[in-house]
Amino acid sequence: MRQIWHDAVELELLGRSMGFAAQGLVTLAPLLIVLAAIDPFRQRGFPEWVADAMGLPANTALPVLRLFATEPQAARAAGVLSLALLAAFGLAFSSQVQLVYEKVWRLPAQSWRQWWRQAVFLGTLCVFVALQAESRSLLRGGMWASAERIALLGAAGLLYFWWGQHFLLGGRVGWSALLPGALATIVGLGGLRVFSALVFDPLITSNAESYGAVGVVLVVESWLIGVGFVIYGGALVGRHLQTVVTRSR
Repeated sequence: MRQIWHDAVELELLGRSMGFAAQGLVTLAPLLIVLAAIDPFRQRGFPEWVADAMGLPANTALPVLRLFATEPQAARAAGVLSLALLAAFGLAFSSQVQLVYEKVWRLPAQSWRQWWRQAVFLGTLCVFVALQAESRSLLRGGMWASAERIALLGAAGLLYFWWGQHFLLGGRVGWSALLPGALATIVGLGGLRVFSALVFDPLITSNAESYGAVGVVLVVESWLIGVGFVIYGGALVGRHLQTVVTRSR
């Protein structure tokens, strides 16, 4: 644990998690808003995606829904050039994720010619988020549907973060070495969802009453910091778990 703490301080984990949250809100959210508007399922919009990801029940999700409320017609009217610009801004987000993964595994930065990896990762991330958010609408209701959804989200998330690290790192780290990090990330995201339902849920309501939209933004930004902390911290914990397994052989 002491070594993990030392490496987290060296990585500046909290600061990078805050950067993850800021870039996610500024560069990734606008792209997801447009994609949610042109989603072929179109069961739910981007505000519902955020509320669902935070684990907010319907009776307390209203401030978040109002915060990200958009006109679907306006979002769908975004031209090809606008969508391309949003994607270009989104590359800064995936570039930062790639940089942190490289620092976790203490690898040199890749050539700028590998930018296509960031583009592919960004595209698959958008698809992954959309499918995760729409899964509640696509599955039938009831207890079994909830169990199916938990299993689906866990399995899909494990595969995505396992593949995502391997892809962004250019295959320089083996699949077996990356599996513990993917597992740690999924466990952490599950814990964050529970924490969000217990802590951020009441905070949303109280902050909305006390500070209005600014208070809601602060809670959403805090949740995004938690997401970044789990994703980056999960990779870091995974590297240490792999080191322990290697030494025990």
